[in-house]
Amino acid sequence: MREAHPIERAVGMDYYVSDADGVGGRLRAEPEDFRVEEVEAFDPEPLDADPGAYPHVLCRVTLRSWDTNDFAGALSNALGVSRERVSWAGTKDKHAVTTQLFSVARIDPGDLRAVELGGADVELLGRTGRPILFGDLAGNAFEIRVRDAGAPEAVPAVTADLAAFATGDERSGSDIETELVDGDAVETTVGVPNYFGQQRFGSRRPVTHEVGLEILRGDWKSAVLAYVGNPHEQEPEETREARAYVDETEDWAGALERLPRHLGYERSICHRLVENSEARSASDQSSGRSPRDDGADAPADFRAALEAVPANLQRLFVNAAQSYAFNRTLSERLARGLPFREPVAGDVVCFSDPDAPADLPLPDADRTQRVTEDRLGTVRRHCDRGRAFVTAPLVGTETDLAEGEPGEIERAVLADLDLAPEDFDLPGEFGSAGTRRAILLRTDLAVEREDDRLAFAFALPKGSYATVVLREPLKADPGDL
Repeated sequence: MREAHPIERAVGMDYYVSDADGVGGRLRAEPEDFRVEEVEAFDPEPLDADPGAYPHVLCRVTLRSWDTNDFAGALSNALGVSRERVSWAGTKDKHAVTTQLFSVARIDPGDLRAVELGGADVELLGRTGRPILFGDLAGNAFEIRVRDAGAPEAVPAVTADLAAFATGDERSGSDIETELVDGDAVETTVGVPNYFGQQRFGSRRPVTHEVGLEILRGDWKSAVLAYVGNPHEQEPEETREARAYVDETEDWAGALERLPRHLGYERSICHRLVENSEARSASDQSSGRSPRDDGADAPADFRAALEAVPANLQRLFVNAAQSYAFNRTLSERLARGLPFREPVAGDVVCFSDPDAPADLPLPDADRTQRVTEDRLGTVRRHCDRGRAFVTAPLVGTETDLAEGEPGEIERAVLADLDLAPEDFDLPGEFGSAGTRRAILLRTDLAVEREDDRLAFAFALPKGSYATVVLREPLKADPGDL
């Protein structure tokens, strides 16, 4: 097994499956190089349906170079409504052309149709009785161009390795052509560990999981410092200096003077800390109490400051901690040589979603079964046929860990992180019941070559990452992905 890039190892992705050299190259030289379109699984009523029964207007939006959260904020501002009235099915990459679903509550379709935002094309689809929610899609289809590939001829060797990982049969890649010439294509079913990609933790500054881990440990102040302070080498100098000032002084008013305007969430946290400190001082004066002389904020203030960011970002902090533990679990499974395509005794599998599209099997994490020795053969056949999937935990309060060697791995990872399922019993958006997630990601991969450019096409189930597939053939710096 080949060791992964240091930035990937920092978020739990320790290895590549393929030992073959990578092709190199760059993603997203232009937004059009990275296209993603949701595989939709949401049927609206007509636009003229009763708005009382169907108060949400559903639209399909094609975005160029828009962060999903930023677009939601811009859309709510353009409509003059609360941001909480805008919902979407999945968060997408900013440096891309994306087609995705949004819904807006209690809005006139004409007002939505009249919105003009640069780089956004809005198509009204109908009305729904509830907002579209995260996960209300079957998956995503990708068309991705890699430029400046230094060794495009390496693609067949990589895909042969990934085909073998998908099936467990080393011969499965033997029919793949040994050369990829201009105009030819390599097409095969491949498999990779279903890691959470770098974006889950912050593409340029992977700290989201660090914030979540501090929250789960009950250290709200350290969580704030991990997010607002904690400078990263890939950030601009002005940003690094502002974050370093936070770490050194914990002066939230001074931080507001130094943090760049585009760091809106960090600034919101500092604003809340300043407001709470001023309110407490005013209360002390009015009651005759002596003001605190150490300048420290109460622990509740730090929690309140984190609650100043949007609800989905609050959830993401804890979700990223869960994802980091999941990645660590998969890396340890690879290190021990346990299979991904089929279970061993003690594993927990989930079954396929019967309502999923025929060409895009989806794991149903609500339908799980622990694998015992006497059921091992039967469950392995289900996995071979795509009817069941080996899982690992996204730990939460209701998580049942595996048994046998898989359970040993899960418990060892949690112990190393000083976490337990009961730590996820937290207030508001920070709490999580947990779930399980398939550990193998399979897809039909097509690759075409044009000189030093490679075009990749594939579809993934919801929640899986295109960069987790592409990291294997590219083996590049994650910053280039």
